[in-house]
Amino acid sequence: MSRIKIVNLLIICTFLFLGLSIVNLQIIQGKKFKTLSDKNCIRIMSQEGCRGKIFDREGLPIVDNELSYDLMLLPQDKREFDKVLLAVSKVLGTTQKNLKDTLKKSFVASSLPVAIAKNIDLKKAIALEELKSDFPNIIIQPRPIRHYPYGSLASHVIGYLSEIDHWRLTKLQDYGYNTKDIVGFGGIEEKYDYYLRQDEGGLLFEVDHRGKFIRVLGFRAPHNGKNMQLTLSLKAQKIVEQCLADKKGAVILMDPYSGEIIAMASFPNFNPSVFTGKLTPSITNLFNNPDAPLINRAISGTYPAGSIFKLIVATAGLETGKINSSTTFLCRGSIFVGKQEFACWDTHNYQDIIAAIAHSCNVFFYKSGLLLGAQTIHDFSLRFNLSKPIPFELPYEASGFVPSPLWKKIYKFKNWFDGDTVNFSIGQGDLLVTPLQMARVTAVFANSGYLVTPYLVKGLDQRDISNHQRKIVNLHLKPRTLNYISQGLRNAVLDPKGTGHVLSGLSISVAGKTGTAQVSHGQPHSWFTGFFPYKNPKYVICVFLENGGPGYYACVVAKQIIEQMANEGLI
Repeated sequence: MSRIKIVNLLIICTFLFLGLSIVNLQIIQGKKFKTLSDKNCIRIMSQEGCRGKIFDREGLPIVDNELSYDLMLLPQDKREFDKVLLAVSKVLGTTQKNLKDTLKKSFVASSLPVAIAKNIDLKKAIALEELKSDFPNIIIQPRPIRHYPYGSLASHVIGYLSEIDHWRLTKLQDYGYNTKDIVGFGGIEEKYDYYLRQDEGGLLFEVDHRGKFIRVLGFRAPHNGKNMQLTLSLKAQKIVEQCLADKKGAVILMDPYSGEIIAMASFPNFNPSVFTGKLTPSITNLFNNPDAPLINRAISGTYPAGSIFKLIVATAGLETGKINSSTTFLCRGSIFVGKQEFACWDTHNYQDIIAAIAHSCNVFFYKSGLLLGAQTIHDFSLRFNLSKPIPFELPYEASGFVPSPLWKKIYKFKNWFDGDTVNFSIGQGDLLVTPLQMARVTAVFANSGYLVTPYLVKGLDQRDISNHQRKIVNLHLKPRTLNYISQGLRNAVLDPKGTGHVLSGLSISVAGKTGTAQVSHGQPHSWFTGFFPYKNPKYVICVFLENGGPGYYACVVAKQIIEQMANEGLI
């Protein structure tokens, strides 16, 4: 009897355990296992929308999309694999083994199609579509890819597309970004990726326990990204890039009253289309190129300003009253500060403020800088927003740097000397600026004293947002300050001894300032910044040539640009 009781107890315990397990599976964890079951029998085939297009100010496409075709294979009937791959290989002009290797690497589940060839041209896509009568598991999937009708034109403004990296994924995961998403890198593509990117759709279908298709459950149409209109002019951009080609540097054309960027070029540049496919030697070469073609020198490169910085020193002197229109200094080709000799590039004799700007006389600005003091020059530089990001609409904008006596004391543990001040007065020493910052400084003298904020995006999704982009600050400069400096800039072109006299033969009146910025290695950097036409300025231009030699060479590039713009009717 005792044995029977033990057996009965074991049976009761077993059924009790089974009952509790059923309760646990069906009631306590029922939702969890139902979700897992649904996932096991439901599949999603995604469909991509089109990324938003990018247009110039006239509505001409700078970047659009074109259809590419991917060959997908439903790997449900493994017995047919060899026959399918053999037929496909003949159309694609590749080997059966290559296709089989791709299939193995990309295989996820028998219910999900595998991409075995991407970016197929239309003729091959049609030929493969004809094979579907014999091999129904072939799928030709259309896919929009980025199309750059002008190749490398405005590449630094546009940016490029590539697969999301780990750093971006960690930052953007909460905004709907996933592994293997294609996102923007650099330029407008990165800064406005959230607006430009498409919303994926897809087909929801059910499969059986073996992964075979049963029925369609639902479909959601993909949505295209928002289109964007820029302030760039394709005509002006082409001219600027043609004139800058084969040189290392940057050119900016800007509306002095609104801050609209009409053209922005940086060289060397790159073709964004090389990033649309797999990793190729061309991409590797771009990243390893010592000339750094992926860097936008217009906003990310920081350089000594050289003589174009004299515009700020002149403003500081006139505004503080340390110098005026009657102030003259004698230039004998150099001055001594202590025992150190500081040279001028020529002997100019007596110079007033207008002549000193026109002739770019170092001695005049050495002496003006000593009268002002380094701290005053520093403070006026900050009024022009140097040493800060603008902020501009493209990523990776550099802030530049303006030194001061306190900075040198704290960070270099050294005192500031008069020699530092005279170097600072002509844009040398530790001063660093970007070409866009100096274009913005120049616009102040073209528009009668207003500091504009440069911008690129004119419209978003067919809405004009330019009024929201314009941020203009009145610097409250004295009219005579603006008048004297403006005259000096004009005389730099009109005066036969002016540093910009090469521009005097143009049909368009130009005012501007050259700069030759000395560097520790190689040729000096070449600068020209100015505006035209002189009476009613329509454009500010800033030309920068990295290690390009004296400022004359930047002036020649500016002349070529203005000449071609006049010929094209853009002025």
